[in-house]
Amino acid sequence: MALKIRLARGGSKKRPYYQIVVADARSPRDGRFLEKVGAWNPMLPKDSEKRIELNVERIKEWVAKGAQPTDRVLRFMAEAGLATRDARNNPEKAKPGKKAVERVKEKEMKAAEAAAAAAEASAAE
Repeated sequence: MALKIRLARGGSKKRPYYQIVVADARSPRDGRFLEKVGAWNPMLPKDSEKRIELNVERIKEWVAKGAQPTDRVLRFMAEAGLATRDARNNPEKAKPGKKAVERVKEKEMKAAEAAAAAAEASAAE
């Protein structure tokens, strides 16, 4: 059985509250889980101590048993000093898409045509 340490969403509409749970990877996000090992309230300010609550001992035990944390939970664990997380870098993400590149080329072509027309108009005078 593949175990995950992941978030289970609770709270009402537009007021999220997450429980950090240990669950079978095949079970639904908000479905069956084995144990609750923490909580995350993203509505609280970032400097609040109550924003992230972790049961450090239980998390260590589950990781020793083979449970894999998700990316977000690994972030919380790294902040608590339980794990190390590699910094991610995706330079491709910042590049503009195909359509944006096409629009820029079209704009440059129109500007060049307008400049050529203006040059012809001034040369004709």
